[in-house]
Amino acid sequence: MSSQKFATLRYTALRLGIFVVCFALVWALAYFHIIPLGVGSSNAVWLLLLSVVISAPLSFVLLRKQRDAMSEQIVAKVDRQKARIAANARQEDGLL
Repeated sequence: MSSQKFATLRYTALRLGIFVVCFALVWALAYFHIIPLGVGSSNAVWLLLLSVVISAPLSFVLLRKQRDAMSEQIVAKVDRQKARIAANARQEDGLL
């Protein structure tokens, strides 16, 4: 199994994992009243938004290698598609 083959899946899973850890941490801090709970019924939205704000820069810094591997995988697929389209265009032009 190639490490490049599942680069996008690995990056997405790790990014989701970082978000879940941040959400659990924010929830624990809110549960023990270290951070505000929100206003009224906005607690879940507040915790989710705070988790996103914390996990985004962490993912950017911690998942650099995985993001680069995913980028290489996507570039390779795009290049193959461009080559296939160019080959089809040359084949069509040859028929005229």
